[in-house]
Amino acid sequence: MRISKVLILDGYTDEPAGLGVPPYIDVYPRYIAGAVWSVDKSIRVDYVTVDEARKDIHKFIARANEYDLLVVIAGVVVPGKYLGGEPIRLEELKTWFRLIEKPFKVLVGPAARFGISSGEGGRVAALPKEVSESFDAIVKGDPELYVYRLLSEGESAASPYEVRRDYSLVDKFAVLGAKIVEQHPNHGYNLIAEIETFRGCPRNVVGGCSFCIEPAYGRPVQRSPEAIVREVEALYRYGVRAFRLGRQPDILIYGSPEIGDREWPRPNPEALRRLLHGIRSVAPELETLHIDNVNPGTIVHHKREAREALKVIIEYHTPGDVAAMGIESADPRVIEANNLGVYPDEALEAIRVVNELGAKRGWNGLPELLPGINFVLGLKGETKETYRLNLEFIERVYREGLLVRRINVRQVLILPGTRMWGYGDRWVREHRRLVQSFKRRVMQYSRLFLQRVVPRGTILRRLYIEYYEPSLGVTFARQTGSYPLVAELPCKIGDRGVVDVVVYAYGARSVRGLPLPLEPNKTPLKLIREAFGSKVAEEIARWRPFTSDQQLRMLGLDQYFSVERGYACTP
Repeated sequence: MRISKVLILDGYTDEPAGLGVPPYIDVYPRYIAGAVWSVDKSIRVDYVTVDEARKDIHKFIARANEYDLLVVIAGVVVPGKYLGGEPIRLEELKTWFRLIEKPFKVLVGPAARFGISSGEGGRVAALPKEVSESFDAIVKGDPELYVYRLLSEGESAASPYEVRRDYSLVDKFAVLGAKIVEQHPNHGYNLIAEIETFRGCPRNVVGGCSFCIEPAYGRPVQRSPEAIVREVEALYRYGVRAFRLGRQPDILIYGSPEIGDREWPRPNPEALRRLLHGIRSVAPELETLHIDNVNPGTIVHHKREAREALKVIIEYHTPGDVAAMGIESADPRVIEANNLGVYPDEALEAIRVVNELGAKRGWNGLPELLPGINFVLGLKGETKETYRLNLEFIERVYREGLLVRRINVRQVLILPGTRMWGYGDRWVREHRRLVQSFKRRVMQYSRLFLQRVVPRGTILRRLYIEYYEPSLGVTFARQTGSYPLVAELPCKIGDRGVVDVVVYAYGARSVRGLPLPLEPNKTPLKLIREAFGSKVAEEIARWRPFTSDQQLRMLGLDQYFSVERGYACTP
């Protein structure tokens, strides 16, 4: 097969250990591009997101027919609400690729490996015939290996089921493929690169959680710190300034020699230090360095080493970081039935430890490192009592005065190869009303926690404008980060830009804010009062109209207001 032109269509992915919805770029397109260029650097590789394709689908289809190989990345395992892009829809998978005839077409990612999610939990559905018959290959293994074999050895040698056993090839692909980020629409703006440190769950020695696919990878395999640093160096060279160490089930145990031998490996803080120091050395002016998953069980089983590992993370990362904890359930019976491994008192202790070490506020207005809490609903053995116990756990966390950055609730997606596949979806089907009620209560708590994390008057630094929604009269903006806090600004700001924001009100998952500096003569006094208090509002009212910034400096208000460069933010 002679291949000189390759097109990668990124339909976006969202998995327990990996995110690829903008502003994120996941490892899939980078590894695939690297696999191509490792065979022949002269091959042209183009990258397009599904949102770009949607703008003119007829033009995209015509363009795709000019290539020799089309690789489509798709699959959302943990569905969420996305501000930066919309993952490829089932209907698009069914229709678009029947119209593309010239290239060899390959489907990769969770959609190829597992099937299609409804977004509401339950069993994942097999790929519809209309989808599978539109592709020449459905890759259930690692896509970069398939593409590499396809180009280097031919179609007959490329197995769609091949899974890597080490990182020898991937470490090479990751560096070579870093250049593809230059074609991402968020490049040069708020692009975040997802970085893989290891794959597989150490709890596979006891079977792992009933719903999780990570144990299916077998014994965990880690990347060397040198290889990760080389990848970050390449990405930084091509303009990436935000990174998340998100592709692993527990960042605290990176570098532990006990991974693969013990259920709860002992953290290795010095290995983390080597990794993070290396990243900082090759990316000295990075804007964001965040983590993702932390197993609360690691913190309670290895208190001293886990605390040291968390301190190392806080030393090298950037503020606003989130340690997402898969608590999953606070019902001991569900924990036992699904081998979750962490009980409520242990989870609470882990949340306390992260608060103790990470609650200090950083330069960007957010605490250094806060816990996130994940719940999975619909697990084996779940009853009405489970929902009461889950709410009771959240209430305990709140009553203690602890900070939680986010509470994430999802219904279990039952994947082939997990024990839940054998248990079935009866708990998902039976408890749909309980799920909705629970989610409503969680939204109430989420708002309360937000008020605690960013009190009124908090100034958040360097938020990127996402877009303006005319029907709401709101501009959406957020920082780069693991779980960036969305700010709703009641005025129109340019298409792209970076602003500081003062918080004045709250939703369940977002805050209302005003861009800084404000134009003192036009901004409604009501908004000024809500953001800065009555004293500042009265001072502004008394001296209006301001004719220069010198007047504001004399009153000590120039930090928040400017006649010359202020935003006239009106609802």
